[in-house]
Amino acid sequence: MAYERSESTGTDSGSGAGDGVDTTALALKILVAGGFGVGKTTLVGAVSEIRPLRTEEQLSRAGELVDDTGGVAQKTTTTVAMDFGRITIRSGLSLYLFGTPGQDRFWFLWDELSQGALGAVVLADTRRLEDCFPAVDYFEHRKIPFVVAVNCFTGARTYGAREVSRALDLDRGTPVVLCDARDRDSGKEVLIRLVEYAGRMHTARLLDSVG
Repeated sequence: MAYERSESTGTDSGSGAGDGVDTTALALKILVAGGFGVGKTTLVGAVSEIRPLRTEEQLSRAGELVDDTGGVAQKTTTTVAMDFGRITIRSGLSLYLFGTPGQDRFWFLWDELSQGALGAVVLADTRRLEDCFPAVDYFEHRKIPFVVAVNCFTGARTYGAREVSRALDLDRGTPVVLCDARDRDSGKEVLIRLVEYAGRMHTARLLDSVG
């Protein structure tokens, strides 16, 4: 499990000289993946406490042959590199969020972005559920812990977590949660669920390796 620690030492004004205050912060790297137009940029922007970095470009006629906009005809932009945001889960624990591009022609970026990641959120749209299969396969093959977050679009048929798990043929125990990518609290719950699940997975692997 990769992470970053930042340490700062200061002087407490209410104590004698030389009494240092040491604070250690833990920052975890999380990926947000999924198919084209599923809501990755929206999720990162909704939960980020800083102004999110976005690399969106307007969809062009040249991309019509490779970008399937069926079901998301209103979408006018696409991520061409990554999204980046940050959220503090609790004191001393922050998440760095990296949203991956959804189209196959940008998948070469995934290997770079996944380096050092604690885990991933795979966003799913039940109207285009097959679009998240590549992300599920990617993280399963690389043994990167992930949760599937079903983005509940207005007007889309609602399916339960168990139904989505069966449809995606997920490994037993892989969490499936329902969410609204536009809502900060909903997105934060997804991230907390991922951190808890990834923590259990990494701990189990560590125990296996020393056992």
